Amino acid sequence: MTEAEIAALPYRPNVGLMVLNAQGNVFTGQRLDYPGAAWQMPQGGIDEGEDTEVAAYRELQEETGISSEMVQILAQSSSWISYDFPVELAKKLWKGGYRGQKQRWFLMRFSGVDSQINIQTEEPEFAEWRWMSPHDLLDNIVPFKRPVYEQVLNEFSDYLKT
Repeated sequence: MTEAEIAALPYRPNVGLMVLNAQGNVFTGQRLDYPGAAWQMPQGGIDEGEDTEVAAYRELQEETGISSEMVQILAQSSSWISYDFPVELAKKLWKGGYRGQKQRWFLMRFSGVDSQINIQTEEPEFAEWRWMSPHDLLDNIVPFKRPVYEQVLNEFSDYLKT
């Protein structure tokens, strides 16, 4: 698959979740399938015909064990935020069917306690998790997602303690 063929592919519809605790720190997980440091906020695909808010709650539960009763949605991104996969990833992920992802981001306030978080889910995605200061996010994520995280931080800046 050439770069031109990849560029012609669609974006996969996805939700991204910025979950804040009472101290204003962000939930991040260390990816299981990536060698080295690869922290990210929870995210996941939107099923065919699924509402984005429903997808956000479902993905949060699937990746972190956090139920909808433990969070409040504070904001949603004003538009879709897209990013391209690196070429080698685009060839492998979802059988090479997408060039990247377009994401609707949700900002949520977590009202539970840390012991209610459980990343040992049915299909775990994270090896470990931690609360991270918003200003530390960009230094700790996979480089190709940095522009997305910059946009998300900017979009939700009124809610973030920096």
